[in-house]
Amino acid sequence: MMYKNLLLIASLLVVFTTVKAQDNYEIQVYGADLVETGRTMFELHSNNTLSGSKTISEDGMLPTNGVQHETIEITHGFTSFFETGFYFFNSIGSGGRTAYVGSHIRPRFSAPESWHWPVGVSMSFEFGFQKAAFSPNTSTLEIRPIVDKKWGGLYIALNPTVDKSFAGPDVNRGFTFSPNVKISYDVSKVIAIGPEYYGSTGPFFHYDPVSQQDHQLFITTDLNFDPKWEVNFGYGVGSQEADKSIIKLIVGRRF
Repeated sequence: MMYKNLLLIASLLVVFTTVKAQDNYEIQVYGADLVETGRTMFELHSNNTLSGSKTISEDGMLPTNGVQHETIEITHGFTSFFETGFYFFNSIGSGGRTAYVGSHIRPRFSAPESWHWPVGVSMSFEFGFQKAAFSPNTSTLEIRPIVDKKWGGLYIALNPTVDKSFAGPDVNRGFTFSPNVKISYDVSKVIAIGPEYYGSTGPFFHYDPVSQQDHQLFITTDLNFDPKWEVNFGYGVGSQEADKSIIKLIVGRRF
C-alpha cells in the first residue's frame, strides 16, 4: 500500500510538472550520489531524433529531424562530497549538421553522509558554450538541485533545475524553470523501469503559454548488472515545441 501511495504522488508530480531535456544532447535525470573519491566515470550519451524540426528556425538553429547527438561526459570524484564533470557535445547529420557543438563544465557538491539526511541531496552548476547553429543561446548556466530517495524497489529523483542564457535570444528572459523527474521500479535485481519527464515552462513568474512550453516523456530501462557500469536507455515523445520522437542511450563505466 505504501508503494502504491508513493507511486501515485510521484505520478501526480510528473503530470503537473513541466520540465526540460537538456537540448537533447544529455537527456538524464541526476541522482544525488557522486562519483567516488579518486575514481573517474566515462559516459557516452547517444540520442537520435527520429522526428524533429525539418527547417532552419527563426533564430538560425539547424533542423533536428534525423540527427544523432553524441555527448562524451567525463566526471572525476575529488572528495566524498565534490566532483567535476566535463561534456563534449557532438552532432552527426546531413546538410552540414555533423560538427563539434560545444563543451560544458559541471562542478557538483553533495550533502555528506555524516549529516544523516533522510534523502540524498546534491547541487550542480553547469556552465559552457555551444555553437549558435545548434543552440541559439551560445553561453548558458544551469543550476540543478538534486533530491532522491529509494524505498525498497521504488526510486524517485527530482531535479528542480533553472537555466540562464548569457548570449543569444533568451538573454533577457531571466532564469527559466526546468525541473526533471525520474521514477523507476526494480522488476528484478538487474532491471529497473519507469518514466522520465523533461521540459521547460519559461521564465519565473512570466511563464510561457502552455502551447509554447516544451514537454517530453520517456519510458526508460536501467540495467544494474555491475556497480562499475551504468546503462540507461529509452524512448521519448515530445509536445508541440519539442522534438517529437527520440531514442536515447547512456553507457557509463567507472575507473
